[in-house]
Amino acid sequence: MDKESRRTLRNSLRQTRHKITPEKQAKAAKDLYDIVIKQEFFIEAAKIAFYVSFDDEINPMPLIQKALEQGKSCYLPVISDENLGKMCFAPFRQNTKLFTNKWGISEPSLPQIPLSASSFDLVFVPLVGFDESCFRLGMGKGFYDRTFSFKSLKYNSNPLLVGLAYECQRIEKIPALGWDLRLEAIITPRKIYRPGTA
Repeated sequence: MDKESRRTLRNSLRQTRHKITPEKQAKAAKDLYDIVIKQEFFIEAAKIAFYVSFDDEINPMPLIQKALEQGKSCYLPVISDENLGKMCFAPFRQNTKLFTNKWGISEPSLPQIPLSASSFDLVFVPLVGFDESCFRLGMGKGFYDRTFSFKSLKYNSNPLLVGLAYECQRIEKIPALGWDLRLEAIITPRKIYRPGTA
């Protein structure tokens, strides 16, 4: 699939997501929360990277609040022009101030000491679309793919990459490119998808 076809698919999936009412978004976030907090990988994780929902992405904030209550170390991605298209991660606490970046996404200030992307136990990843083999279609900037590209060489290495999505974002097959990351799991308000269990 060429770039134009991927762009068309991405726009179509985003439009589908935009049609979800605020009430249904809130219910989906609650149902997602109920599934995730029971998972062993969430219970055992001490250091977790989340994201702030943008463009009607499913909202992980209930999960962030739960992780903070449990004393887990929580982080959010920060996009920096100096970081060669990769993300770094800054600590997030109840009183952390967020700023809007040039794409309109809320993020903390740049950390003084960048944290290695491999130092997390668990990273929750936003997405535009996915398939049952856990390939993901992102917003097209490639930040997650570049930041966690080391996982393509050691798939089972830390961190565990878990996508969060609405069920309506699932399609039959994501046209994966050579640099596209495959996630270890994708969770929707209905079920958990894992590679090889479709």
